Amino acid sequence: MSLFAANRNYRLLFSATAVSNLGDGISALAFPWLATLITRDPLLIAAAAAATRLPWLLFSLPAGVITDRMDRQRLMVGADVLRTVLTMGVIGLILSAPPMPLANDAAEALTLIIGLCAAAFLLGSAEVLRDNAAQTALPSVVDKQDLERANGQLWSIEQIMGQFVGPPVAGLLIALAVPAPFLVDAATFGVAAFLVWQIAMMPRVRVHTVDGFWSQLREGAVWMQGQPLILRLALMLGVLNFVIMMSATMLVLLSQEIMGLDAAGHGFLLTAGAAGGVFGGMVGPRLVRRFGAQACVLGALAIFPLPFVILALTSNPWLAGCALFLEMASGITWNVVTVSLRQRLIPDALLGRVNSIYRFFGWGSIPLGALFAGFLVTTLEGDIGREAALRTLYVFGAIICVGLALYGALRLRLPRT
Repeated sequence: MSLFAANRNYRLLFSATAVSNLGDGISALAFPWLATLITRDPLLIAAAAAATRLPWLLFSLPAGVITDRMDRQRLMVGADVLRTVLTMGVIGLILSAPPMPLANDAAEALTLIIGLCAAAFLLGSAEVLRDNAAQTALPSVVDKQDLERANGQLWSIEQIMGQFVGPPVAGLLIALAVPAPFLVDAATFGVAAFLVWQIAMMPRVRVHTVDGFWSQLREGAVWMQGQPLILRLALMLGVLNFVIMMSATMLVLLSQEIMGLDAAGHGFLLTAGAAGGVFGGMVGPRLVRRFGAQACVLGALAIFPLPFVILALTSNPWLAGCALFLEMASGITWNVVTVSLRQRLIPDALLGRVNSIYRFFGWGSIPLGALFAGFLVTTLEGDIGREAALRTLYVFGAIICVGLALYGALRLRLPRT
């Protein structure tokens, strides 16, 4: 019997993940597209992208302590309810603004970008708590021997809904009305909160922990310090996410200005990446069983430079779609291996804190990548032109990924699962 058919709680978590990521996929296109309606300045567009991910740098560590202290299910529900309210606030911001686009009104554009950044920052803060709690809750829903299979299925549905379905839907909704995708986004968070509330999680074994925030955080840090493999993977993920966010932040400009795509076309371009994510989520667990975790992680690292090379050279959206497919397939394969490894090795009582430290290193670099992308393009375009500046960004990403692949081949030694 399949895991999905045998486990009601997993079905609820799976369904909540699907619905929530549909909303994430809609906002993944709607937020940057809204930013381009407000301004064409790469730095301001990068600031809007960075605001969503800045909470991973600022709040990952306290989120881990909160996750281990509190009921993880209640945290997930509360975060989704908060995201519903905040997304309705974005709708209010749009409705109160003058007609768009506003690219020629610098003062009005700056005011709206600041408002958009504030909303994105608050939404990202809720996401930090929600995602940390969700990832640490999975071992309370499925048995440890099912973690690779469950993670593969969850990553697959995240990609299907978040990038395969969500972005094209967002493109069509934007064509109808700019607030429409955000209204659907708010509804998905509300449905996800209801589904998570229905889960009957296995009781956690309560163990004695030291008092005080910093003492509890130190417990997680000491454990992670004694696991150099986990720390090394976290730092490598930080580098990967830095360059991937560079690519994603400027992809909307590459899509509009070099490939000539509209909102719907850009949404369908992102579905190619989602197809790669689905492929990685479905095939990744089988590859781990067949070749082992070590070979799968090194294979993913070897593939990572190729998408950047393609995006640096092509103006063809079909080739760009192939690049995004490769990027997501290798990325999800990496995630299936490394997330399952963490869930298996980290004690449940420390899972929230260690997971948050891991994400601090691995995800805290994401807003830095977004800001660096805007800074680099703005700095270079005056000397070499807009298109060359955008392409240089992807050349830089390819070089970093080659170095990371070489480092992994020399230093990574994963246990057999």
